[in-house]
Amino acid sequence: MIQVNLPNIQQFMPLPYEAALAPRLHIAHNHLQKGDGAGGEFTGWVRLPENYDRAEFDRIKLAARRIQQNSEALVVIGIGGSYLGARGVIECLCSPNYNLKKKETPNIYFVGNGLDSRAMEEVMELLEGVDFSVNVISKSGTTTEPAVAFRFFRKLLEDRYGREEAARRIYATTDRQRGALKNLADEAGYETFVVPDDIGGRYSVLTAVGLLPIAVAGVDIDELMAGAASMMEVCGKDDMGANPAWQYAGARYELYRTGKKIELLASFAPCFRFMAEWWKQLYGESEGKENKGLFPASVEFTADLHSMGQYIQQGERHLFETVVRFAPDEHELVVPRDEKDGDGLNFLAGRSMDFIRQQAMDGTLLAHVEGGVPNIMLCLGSNCAFTMGEMIYFFEYACGLSGYLLDVNPFDQPGVEAYKKNMFALLGKPGYEELHRELAEKLH
Repeated sequence: MIQVNLPNIQQFMPLPYEAALAPRLHIAHNHLQKGDGAGGEFTGWVRLPENYDRAEFDRIKLAARRIQQNSEALVVIGIGGSYLGARGVIECLCSPNYNLKKKETPNIYFVGNGLDSRAMEEVMELLEGVDFSVNVISKSGTTTEPAVAFRFFRKLLEDRYGREEAARRIYATTDRQRGALKNLADEAGYETFVVPDDIGGRYSVLTAVGLLPIAVAGVDIDELMAGAASMMEVCGKDDMGANPAWQYAGARYELYRTGKKIELLASFAPCFRFMAEWWKQLYGESEGKENKGLFPASVEFTADLHSMGQYIQQGERHLFETVVRFAPDEHELVVPRDEKDGDGLNFLAGRSMDFIRQQAMDGTLLAHVEGGVPNIMLCLGSNCAFTMGEMIYFFEYACGLSGYLLDVNPFDQPGVEAYKKNMFALLGKPGYEELHRELAEKLH
């Protein structure tokens, strides 16, 4: 189970806060459990680990095996919550160098999360002479970035295999009943999976949105869901002392109240990079409303100690760290002895890399606390599918609590629509003519 260690925040708190905050956490907790708070119609993820669609889950595993058998690559088309969680899990459990490794599973390319022509062309070049399939993920099918990408890769499939075979290689994860992508999938005969109506994109990694690409990479999704179910039971406890999500949400809220406006999610594991990207969307879109909310950022230690370390140590004192710590690997590299000891490192000979990393972590966090940066430590089990499921659910539940503590709706994202509206107008989308004229005057 995840342990939340908080001794490195105590000196930054003017008064003990747990007892005073517990009633508000109790209210937030009840809103999540009952689905009766702001945005409650999007809390289907709360009970997902126990009531997910078993029939669809089995179809996901069958589709993953089919892709593994007939494809050397899978192109995953999606943006935001439609790809960050899956990419984070795959890189964390399989390797940031997943596509470069010798393996029996297909390479996985994530596209449709930007509008860069060169990046799109590069993936197309990598697919030359390669059998591939596509998983397009969009509830509506009209989100610009993935919709544009799907046009390119659907054409590539159809040109290579013909429409009938291309249709067998396209898997659409979309709305159950309606929308442009659902209509296209039904017409063309793509196999479809469901983006649930009661689960928003950034909370959807444990649905078909994330599970199909994760399964294609060879990750045990049964273990992933088992870990989430285990954490769901823990997070259901109405008790600060027994519920790690309460402890984390409460600590970060109190740090925010004391003037800490930036949360740095840190890990000493390079494979964690895209899980941090998923976390940033989860908390940024959930909390950043009504001029409220912590700014979520991330750092990778020890590498970023040689770039961001100076600012963290001595910059403006408006941040705190949350540090993710996995249990040691079973097979740890041990530093060899050098007879000449030219680098002076024989004092480390025989030490495991995890031991060295732990000392670096302890030394770093002590230095940061002395420099005025509080830190929360999240201690996890070994880096495996079960632990990943626990962590995903933990962060989601703590995020829901955090939004309610701030008195905002943790499940909408009205601010995201502003750029889309302007983009559509500038691109000349029908229905945006008046705004197009207004923006053209401002720009010229």
